[in-house]
Amino acid sequence: MNPVYTLTKGMLPVETIYCPGCTHGISHRIIMEVLEEVDMLGKTIGCGPIGCSVLAHRYMNVDMLECPHGRAPAVASAIKRVHPDNFVFTYQGDGDLASIGTAEIIHAAARGEKITTFFINNAIYGMTGGQMAPTTLIGQKSTTSQSGRTVEQAGAPMRICELIANLDGAVYVERVALNTAGNISKAKRAVRRAYDIQEKRLGFSLIEFVSSCPTHWGKSPVESMQHLKEKMLPYYPLGVYKEPEGGEV
Repeated sequence: MNPVYTLTKGMLPVETIYCPGCTHGISHRIIMEVLEEVDMLGKTIGCGPIGCSVLAHRYMNVDMLECPHGRAPAVASAIKRVHPDNFVFTYQGDGDLASIGTAEIIHAAARGEKITTFFINNAIYGMTGGQMAPTTLIGQKSTTSQSGRTVEQAGAPMRICELIANLDGAVYVERVALNTAGNISKAKRAVRRAYDIQEKRLGFSLIEFVSSCPTHWGKSPVESMQHLKEKMLPYYPLGVYKEPEGGEV
């Protein structure tokens, strides 16, 4: 019998702590699959901050560092400058990247740091208890917006790809989703392109993964995927927001 699915060498064979229906595991796998395919597992350094992905080092079979909340881009920038031949990435959620770490990600992109950021956008704080995040949708309920987010109280949700794409140092910015097999395949292609851009030292790249959080959305895994499609994607459209001139890598 020919196997149709095998565990990539980039993932460690341990039990996950992620909730049923969480898409962190999918993003972990496709990132590590790409690094295995390009034979870079032994030359990769990942920077994981505070959040649900705080234990990503238990799953990703590469060198990993824990960073202070929001500061992964600063740590990754320093590592890349010291080890320019390594693939260096940050793996950040929306509460981390778009809130406490806003200054870090904007200035890393503005400087054109030759790192890659994988940004998980599930529109909620996960690990800390389901608080409203900068990407929480209007009307969405959370532990700190129990009647639903309003523009008057919290402003409009932040669109990170659109923001980062305006910075000269950012050379590749794309938003993908993890809700269907087709979108997951597109997400993997985006990860590979981000790797190629870093290998050629063209500048900063960011891949945003529109993701689910069944636990803090108060939905089943199936309902969460429907919510992602019907509510998240209209506000966070998928696509390439910036790419190298000519589109060639």
